[in-house]
Amino acid sequence: MTGNARTTRAAGVQMVVSPKAGIEAWLVEDYAVPLIAFDFAFKGGHAQEPASKAGAVTMLSALLDEGAGGLDSGAFHRALDDKAVEISFSADRDALHGRMKTLTRHLPAAVELLRLAVNEPRFDADAIERVRSQMIAGLKRDAKDPDALAGKAWREAAFGDHPYGQSGRGTLDSVNAVTRDDLLGLRASMMARDTLKIAAVGALSAAALGEALDAVFAPLPARGALKMIPRAEIANLGTRHIVDLDVPQSTIRFGLPGIDRHDPDFWIGVVVNHVLGGGVFSARLFKEVREKRGLAYSVHSQLSSFDHTAMFSGGTSTKNERAAESLAVIEEEIAKLCAGGPTEEELDKGKKFLIGSYALRFDTSTKIAGNLAGLQSEGYSVDFLDERNERIRSVTMEETKRVGRRLFEGRKLLVSAAGRPRGM
Repeated sequence: MTGNARTTRAAGVQMVVSPKAGIEAWLVEDYAVPLIAFDFAFKGGHAQEPASKAGAVTMLSALLDEGAGGLDSGAFHRALDDKAVEISFSADRDALHGRMKTLTRHLPAAVELLRLAVNEPRFDADAIERVRSQMIAGLKRDAKDPDALAGKAWREAAFGDHPYGQSGRGTLDSVNAVTRDDLLGLRASMMARDTLKIAAVGALSAAALGEALDAVFAPLPARGALKMIPRAEIANLGTRHIVDLDVPQSTIRFGLPGIDRHDPDFWIGVVVNHVLGGGVFSARLFKEVREKRGLAYSVHSQLSSFDHTAMFSGGTSTKNERAAESLAVIEEEIAKLCAGGPTEEELDKGKKFLIGSYALRFDTSTKIAGNLAGLQSEGYSVDFLDERNERIRSVTMEETKRVGRRLFEGRKLLVSAAGRPRGM
């Protein structure tokens, strides 16, 4: 067999190593339909771009499939269409992501097109200007969008000059400043094998995957040249930042420091957040803000962990004249949960939902591949697929009270709002 493979107890995932370059990947073989999904990620992301060139990684991700090798943009996309192959790239704070989906019978053609996109992107001048124009149009829309403005104000207040404080979409000035050489430099620094994480799902053997891994990724350099990113601590707690916008509603964002994903308290914190505002009808914020008072259509909170920070955050949108009241209710519910913890019913329902809904993240080949690649990028082993629900199931009432105090006690929210909120 080409490559080395072993089957784990975690959802049938195989650990595959390519025969030539020793490239590792997670594989789930599934022959129910003749389809293959790839998902992969390189460490780096928006945090690697200087503030003066913010948006460059977004531009890079948009251009990787806009022509490669001997194929210009039009020819490359026609080749994809001819074989019904889907290839796309995207970026976030900490990583550059790629995805491919193909019918099994078109795997050789799909692998060759992916190889070209990964190793030989053209960055033609017309493609660069087309993507630049699209990004600038989006930024002009964002300048009038309450959600984008509230998020920008919160991010800048929280992180200041840290790379997390800048937008991955950039600014009009920074996007206009990005050159082809900038794109080539970012590609060279990020797209290397040392931080590469890969998952594949579908009608594909370990041997075939090993060959594909070598074909696509072996030509990349063994090591990248990522710059060191310092820890980002959330600043300006207890302050409020208003973006004046002449609209009838205020969009509010709020947040606090969170818990790192590998901290023993992280999954306890996930349960605590679910009770507070985890996006379900039973959450306290939903009941108090929407159902009882009719202050907003939706309200949410989440616990997020990134490579260089962790945060508790949330948001809502409400009428300008009720913005201060909405925020006061949110703060009151946080204080109540901090002081008393969840009820036994809330804890039981929250754990059951978090455990039961987890399977929905794995109901398609594309979702499975994306989640497996994401787990690798976040530093989890394949055993986490078995451990995750057990971690949640074992959460006790005393643990939720302790972690609730850790998250909220003695802390005041950093708040931003876009609109004309009265009383804030």
